[in-house]
Amino acid sequence: MTLYLKDATYVDWETLELKKTSIKVHRGPGGKIEFAPKFAEEETDTVLDCTGKLVMKSFACGHHHVYSALARGMGAPKRIPTNFHEVLQYVWWTLDKCLDLKMIEASALSTALYCAKNGLTFVIDHHASPFAIDNSLETIAAAFDKVGVSHLLCYELSDRDGLIPRQKGLEETENYLKNKNQGLVGLHASFTVGDHLLKQAVTLAEKYNSGIHVHAAEDQIDQDYCLRDHGKRVIQRFSRAGVLAFPKTILVHCLHLDPEERNLLQKSPVYVAQNTESNLNNNVGIFNSSGLGDNIMLGTDGMHGDMLRSAKAAYLVGQSVEPITTDGIYQRFRKVHHYLKENRFTGDGENNLAILDYDTPTEIRQNNFTGHFVYGIDSRHVESVISDGRLIVKNRKALTVEEDEILHFSREMGNKLWEKMRKL
Repeated sequence: MTLYLKDATYVDWETLELKKTSIKVHRGPGGKIEFAPKFAEEETDTVLDCTGKLVMKSFACGHHHVYSALARGMGAPKRIPTNFHEVLQYVWWTLDKCLDLKMIEASALSTALYCAKNGLTFVIDHHASPFAIDNSLETIAAAFDKVGVSHLLCYELSDRDGLIPRQKGLEETENYLKNKNQGLVGLHASFTVGDHLLKQAVTLAEKYNSGIHVHAAEDQIDQDYCLRDHGKRVIQRFSRAGVLAFPKTILVHCLHLDPEERNLLQKSPVYVAQNTESNLNNNVGIFNSSGLGDNIMLGTDGMHGDMLRSAKAAYLVGQSVEPITTDGIYQRFRKVHHYLKENRFTGDGENNLAILDYDTPTEIRQNNFTGHFVYGIDSRHVESVISDGRLIVKNRKALTVEEDEILHFSREMGNKLWEKMRKL
């Protein structure tokens, strides 16, 4: 089964070379694409006229939170937070305690839908639902599969809710990994993870050839608690525990680091996920790549599912603290693909494509593409999306699911969630 993209302008995602060509897209994980001036159209299943349109590798998110999807528009917390720890306590830790499996399903479906319509075909997610843990990862995976978006999931292990949620989280993680699902071992952050749980997480990652997905030094509180409770800084603690030994490990945020911690990260094989808009929203600081090396990718931290928007924010805000260029931010935008390929995760092959109807008033070339990327191209230009060779969005409408049904279900579950939160 093949898909034929007729008369496209193909943009090579690594070299940015533009090529006018037609493209045959083969279906299935690891499927290839072929370039030729023309194909016998009768050999294909679907033909899309891409005259005047850009075709490029689709997008991926390096750090997301499905569980936050139903937060949009919810009421103010019972107590207005005055610092980051209180934001967690009165907003996110209130919300995640109220989730049930139906709410998680609605969150995952709506997240996958919005991601797909914004050109994403792969999402790395970090999930938390301390009183609805059993089968939560399978529920998210099934929802993403239904939409057609590939995924790398984990459950956020923490000591903050006591022994039972901690044990259930470990069991959920191990069950998911031993069933041959591609996943990571999730941890919330150093300041809610004791030494015993940290050791258990590292052991699980070793057992299943995985890695750790954890928030690191998002706020100064993470460092303060680590120094108080463990006598060392966050990255030093993670390094000594073995977290930095895994090439699959993702450290999220990494704002409040000293030079020694940055050096430890640069010398390790791990990746850092930058989440500029979330950092601004929580007033915790601005990301600075100094001394961290090149393994930096972009995420949304659950704020939304629009990676083009994330890249623009990271570039515009980043200029105040680091010498970031349009080429540099494009490389961070695409770094997630290197992470997935280096670690042999499936679902991000050549046959994942976005078709953009980019109505530019100026010429687009190889040597000015990143200028268009930052200042011109945005999610409204995403017309169609191909995942594993299958057309999942066409003319800005999802083909794999009924959008209205998902949105109705999500609104129903959102109201139910908000009511539970009000009573907590």
